[in-house]
Amino acid sequence: MPDTLCTSGSNKPPAETRYVILISGSGSNLQAFIDCVQRGALSGQIAAVVSNRADAGGLQRASAANIASEVLDHRAFPSREEFDAQLTQVIDRYQPDLVILAGFMRILTPAFVNHYQGRLMNVHPSLLPNYPGLNTHQRAIEAGDSHGGATVHFVTEQLDGGPPIIQASVAIVREDSPATLAARTLQCEHIIYPMAAQWFAEGRLQLDNQCAVLDKQTLPVNGYQYPA
Repeated sequence: MPDTLCTSGSNKPPAETRYVILISGSGSNLQAFIDCVQRGALSGQIAAVVSNRADAGGLQRASAANIASEVLDHRAFPSREEFDAQLTQVIDRYQPDLVILAGFMRILTPAFVNHYQGRLMNVHPSLLPNYPGLNTHQRAIEAGDSHGGATVHFVTEQLDGGPPIIQASVAIVREDSPATLAARTLQCEHIIYPMAAQWFAEGRLQLDNQCAVLDKQTLPVNGYQYPA
């Protein structure tokens, strides 16, 4: 298995993989994807970036990379279901093979998740199943954990409960605050998230019967551990 940043596999994908990336904020994970695509380390193209916030900094990153972007303000919709239905229409115009949640701060409805089943990924700043939800770094520090980390996983209806694909651990030191731990964890996200997308683009990674399968082998319950 690859164990370097954005490593390209030896098997060329049968067709160019199209990604749509959803953001709500600064877009640092989006930038990691842009960088990998630009240097040929991630197969395919980012077809579009969609944000639920017009002031999201990631929109500027998309513009600088000449990537199409759209804003769909969730506050303009009376319900979560109606927003997700419209969001689905926006995404599907770009015919994505894989939808990437990159700091998209919305809880998604079952209809949305099921529409993209097996081609919807997220990254969470903890070693799932530990600390789903918010305030992950503070919770890990307060619990006295020796390590935090990040997990890339397929998205299912259960919040942060989809099968893990890959994890990276980050040692927690005595001087850590939630902010310092978050910064080191984010660096790991920038490595393992494009890596998981590359496995998908190569046809090596699938969601099969609610399990993450890599190279025809079901991954462990916590996913592939980076570095090996």
